Amino acid sequence: MTKLLKFLKPYAGAVAAIICVLIVQAYCDLSLPAYTSDIVNVGIQQSGIDEKVPEQISEEDLGKLLMLVPSDQQEEVQNAYEESKADHSYDGKVFSLKESVKEDKEELESLEEEGKITIPAKILLDILKEFPEQPLTFEINTETNEVKIISEKGEFSVPGESAEDYPIQAALNDSSNDLNSKCGLILEGIVKTIFATANDDLRPVMNCILIEMNEDNFTFVASDAHKLVRYKRFDAKSENGQFSLILPKKPALMLKNILPKDDSELKISFNDKMACFVFGDYKMTSTLVEGRFPNYNSVIPQNNPKKIIIEKKELYNSLRRVSVMANQASNLVKFDVAEGKIVISAQDMDYSMSGHETLTCQYEGENIAIGFKSPFVLEILSNIESENVVLELSDPTRPGLFLPFENEDNDEDLLMLLMPMMV
Repeated sequence: MTKLLKFLKPYAGAVAAIICVLIVQAYCDLSLPAYTSDIVNVGIQQSGIDEKVPEQISEEDLGKLLMLVPSDQQEEVQNAYEESKADHSYDGKVFSLKESVKEDKEELESLEEEGKITIPAKILLDILKEFPEQPLTFEINTETNEVKIISEKGEFSVPGESAEDYPIQAALNDSSNDLNSKCGLILEGIVKTIFATANDDLRPVMNCILIEMNEDNFTFVASDAHKLVRYKRFDAKSENGQFSLILPKKPALMLKNILPKDDSELKISFNDKMACFVFGDYKMTSTLVEGRFPNYNSVIPQNNPKKIIIEKKELYNSLRRVSVMANQASNLVKFDVAEGKIVISAQDMDYSMSGHETLTCQYEGENIAIGFKSPFVLEILSNIESENVVLELSDPTRPGLFLPFENEDNDEDLLMLLMPMMV
């Protein structure tokens, strides 16, 4: 290698130049897909306009933009912007899009005639998600209920139904319960508990989330008879008394997808048969499941003298490795707890496989061995945000409690229960 460098020394400049050229070539090759994408999406589909409605624009560019706008619309475009008060590096004036206009950016560009039509949601969604950002025209035949979706390159026809035949949800009566809450709070309660709901056709109430509202807190509970999650929020209170709401899984999933994480107001109205959630531009009405939620408090053990503190990530990763050796039918993983350590083991007698790992933990007390279904433990751990978890046990035949060790928010209380397995 030394001899080679000696011979290359007179040509060091040429070698450096070649390396630079190769770097530039590689950069150009890697940038080519991005340039091609911009040519298609911006240059062709959007006529060279990078952003159809720029949120910030200089005074000079705004003047150029107005030259391209029809005279009857120039005033409307100009009124959509206001001089920006924020600091910026540009020497001249900068205009920002008004907040009220930002909210209307997604509205229809034009509407020739008002009307109603019912379209199959899945078909419509499957078509729309394949389109790049481009204007679409919907033409509706009121006689045949045919819906045509016209793009710049093609046309799609979707069979519709008369909107008059669409079932109208019954309205809540005057005896319904009304309360106001925060969107982010209800969202957090759903996220923390929905994974523990069941898929039980015989007991549909187990497929729901129980929401208890009283003068002290809101409590969210879900259980599939194997695991149970109870999540309390002490910063949410019912001023009108004590209520309970059994929310089915499907509307809970819909709320999980559309509720914002902020503190915007959420209005909840419900009775024994229906519930209505109103926030922003959304209004969701759901039929409730009839029945009584099990008495979950009787299942939670109150006296658990054996408390193990362990790092969550280490326990999670160890479980994932050891559970590979578990029997596929039972997924049994055994926890052998002794002073200062916990041994996690699994075996499959059918295939003569076994594995174990030893982890350090904080524990002082008598030795105990208990078994759990590994997927359930992994699911519980993935829904605990704390870096360390507390495992509370009493004996191998009673449920184990998984709790966050560090609770950054004093306004919440999270408890997760898991039934043991025979070892």
